[in-house]
Amino acid sequence: MRIAVYGAGGVGGYFGGRLAQAGADVHFLARGAHLRALREHGLSVRSVTGDFQARASATDDPAEVGACDFVLFCVKTFDTDAAAARLGPLVGEDTAVVSLQNGVENEEKLSRTVGEDHVMGGAAFIFAEIAGPGVIRHTGGSASITFGELDGRASERAQRLLSCCEQAGLAAELSQSIKTVLWAKLAFICAQAGMTAAVRLPIGEIRTATAAWAAFSRLFAEVCAVAEAEGHTVPQAARERALALAQALPGSFSSLHDDLVAGRRMELEALHGFVIRRAAQHGLAVPMSEAVYAILQPWAIRNQQAST
Repeated sequence: MRIAVYGAGGVGGYFGGRLAQAGADVHFLARGAHLRALREHGLSVRSVTGDFQARASATDDPAEVGACDFVLFCVKTFDTDAAAARLGPLVGEDTAVVSLQNGVENEEKLSRTVGEDHVMGGAAFIFAEIAGPGVIRHTGGSASITFGELDGRASERAQRLLSCCEQAGLAAELSQSIKTVLWAKLAFICAQAGMTAAVRLPIGEIRTATAAWAAFSRLFAEVCAVAEAEGHTVPQAARERALALAQALPGSFSSLHDDLVAGRRMELEALHGFVIRRAAQHGLAVPMSEAVYAILQPWAIRNQQAST
């Protein structure tokens, strides 16, 4: 199995590292000091489930990799268009590009570039980040992925990816309604990331404050309402699982919070900004999403200006 991991950050580094450790032919696409460390020392993962090391080729040039069976597309949402434009050398006749990003727009953007037949939807459930060049820190979450064809069919290539993940000991699920999965994840992220970034406290402390926890629930419900208007109703069981996860999380922050305080670009537009825009199209009121967006937008603008 030949797999390119485009974006070797927390998500791509962890899952790509596990696949490489299990013997898959993995190729990381990274940049800067992280790329240099991957080339020289390999990947080191510090995980709550056990640390591990993995060796895989690493480059910043897709042409050096060539066509793959799968491309795990793990870049930040604001880099989707630019990274998608560089996918050409990685995509052969039967290649599947699997987005493991936040948000629900990425598959559409990828389809415009490489063709819808080459795109699969995916969702990663993990808390992980780059701790330093060549080092991934996995702090929690189920460390699982769910993926599937956009049209819901159980394809042979999806089955092959599932088998590959299972052989690597990864918790993986093949979904026949991946778009609904993506909306359910978006609802959770908008609530968890929005509140931890706006309040600047971990989810554990937000749970102890009645008003803050009510805001979390309202954010979640607003996204579910937009999902229903879009034709992707989030099942009650999925809503209950997401809220149970939020109840069980320890003192966790979010990547949106971490990017804010570190002065990095933020995925605010792909999260709350997207929800507000789609809600307006359907005539839905999303006041809590608008409030969180208003609080965080100045920071998103400031960080983007500082990083350009």
